[in-house]
Amino acid sequence: MKCIGSTVLDPEALKEDRKSMHKIGPCGVGRKAIYLNSFYFSRRYYICWQDIARVFKRVALSKGGYSGKGVFASIPYLVVEKKDGSVKQCNFKFEEQVDKILAKVEEEHPNIKTHSRASEEKLEKAAHALEMTYVDSLTPEAEQTIAILSDAKRMLERGSTWKELTFAAKNKRVQDNIRPTWRITAILLFGGAALLALYGIYSFTQHGSYSLEFLLAGLAILAVVLAARVLPTGTQNRKAAEKDWQTALADMERYLKNQQRGQGTFPVPVQYAHPIVLERMIRIVRQGKAQTPEEALDVLKSELRALNRSVTVSQSEYDEITAIKPMFLVCNYE
Repeated sequence: MKCIGSTVLDPEALKEDRKSMHKIGPCGVGRKAIYLNSFYFSRRYYICWQDIARVFKRVALSKGGYSGKGVFASIPYLVVEKKDGSVKQCNFKFEEQVDKILAKVEEEHPNIKTHSRASEEKLEKAAHALEMTYVDSLTPEAEQTIAILSDAKRMLERGSTWKELTFAAKNKRVQDNIRPTWRITAILLFGGAALLALYGIYSFTQHGSYSLEFLLAGLAILAVVLAARVLPTGTQNRKAAEKDWQTALADMERYLKNQQRGQGTFPVPVQYAHPIVLERMIRIVRQGKAQTPEEALDVLKSELRALNRSVTVSQSEYDEITAIKPMFLVCNYE
């Protein structure tokens, strides 16, 4: 474990912090430090919190740099900016893991900023531009709708059930979109690659020619197939994804029932119970596009339907879309 900050923990403190750290993907969040991956190894480095100025997400396409296009074709990174100005960038397979780390940092270290300087400037400009779209005066009905939606949003944010709901929706969306032919191809490739690797090992023991090449080729193909998440496993398949989705819906329904205790109905269907959904509905009402929660939800559905791979969006818009659109897609906007 290598320190890449200016503050070095003594071996005993480092050992205790690693024991209690919250592992998220290839990185980890401890009480005293954040643990970062190298290209090949998880949690290879650490930086103490007092040495960190910012921790933020960077989303890029294969050519590098966020373009704002292709909202489901991206490469997520976690970027840690130290107080001396240097940065450490960590690659992730799954963007939700980066989001979980940022949420943890915001919760436990509110003094550390979770946006880049460029993003902060863009967010300020976007917030100002959004304010300009709001109508000067709202009807009493619209004011009441905003109050209802705001109360519902606060209710959701008191718990974390909505996080499981969006995670289950994303996983179900991925599994539903995997064609049977892709799975069959992945199984065949996996089997062929395993045989190739085994032959390489056997050939190596027999001092055969090209044994190392066979072994490396087999292992490389295995890594690609596993990284593609197409190969069916005990937890990564349509049946398991559907079960997780139904469980998340039941948990959310139970949570809302316990929170409301018979006081009215929730303003959106349980499958769309997410703070970002409610926040976007509030904006829609403030823009004068809707008067009631039902109307606001209909407008939101129309806006989400209009977003596709060809549409350019800001980073903040991207984050919101990828958080909630899978829930609408798996429910066919019903």
